[in-house]
Amino acid sequence: MLDFLISPAFAQDAAAQPSPLQPLIMLGIFFAVFFFLVIRPQMKRAKEHRNMVAALSKGDEVITGGGILGRIEEVGESFISVEVADGIRLKMQRQSITAVLPKGTLKSL
Repeated sequence: MLDFLISPAFAQDAAAQPSPLQPLIMLGIFFAVFFFLVIRPQMKRAKEHRNMVAALSKGDEVITGGGILGRIEEVGESFISVEVADGIRLKMQRQSITAVLPKGTLKSL
């Protein structure tokens, strides 16, 4: 009587149940892909930045997070002094340094 609403093929297919491990396997695969494409590269960049900031020394030419170019004049534990022009020094946090430039870059600009 209800064959006109639901075909018998669909009714039989609904009775078959999937494996209970299938959602767990898919979740594991999703987490692995997420880890290798998002988390791991982020951790690698953070480690490289930490090493760069730890290796800062007087005389290094740097770029700050705000785009300011300068030469390091003083290095403290958590702050550095960057000379951006003759006699003009800015005191900023070490973590604000985004890149160390090759020597002589400021003279060529």
